Amino acid sequence: MPRDELLRRAERDQRVREAAPATGRVTIWQGLRGLWTDRRNTMWLARLVRRDGWPGIAAAGADGAHAAWLLAQHADRKPGVQRMFLEAMRDAVGRGDAARKDLAYLEDRVRVNDGRPQIYGTQYGMTGTVFGPLPIEAPESLDERRAAAGLQPMAEYDAEMRRLAT
Repeated sequence: MPRDELLRRAERDQRVREAAPATGRVTIWQGLRGLWTDRRNTMWLARLVRRDGWPGIAAAGADGAHAAWLLAQHADRKPGVQRMFLEAMRDAVGRGDAARKDLAYLEDRVRVNDGRPQIYGTQYGMTGTVFGPLPIEAPESLDERRAAAGLQPMAEYDAEMRRLAT
């Protein structure tokens, strides 16, 4: 598995996202660069997964497997491909070859993109004029699901997300 290429692509993914000025506004050029980067990364990762399966820890190292998750997380414009990534990653987690925490984020992302409530409360956005977690399935048992996936309690995560949003 091409660990170095996964790391290079993940670094570029983050670089285009961090390019927004302090005002929080993204220029048209920055937005197009981000779309172009996501599109290229999605197509590249899809070819890799179809050919070799999920680039897990055994083949790509923990950092390479995490980089693959990041690319899958940002494949929002290709929901069918993103669902393929989710299935491949589920199999890898079942074999102990990918992080359960990363899978939780991707699971939520795919569900939100499908218009369904998330399971782990990892996805935030605007609901009207209020920033917060997008709809969550069975919120009364959220912290138990989060703990099983290796995620911090929701109250801690929520405080962190709100701090980052300001």
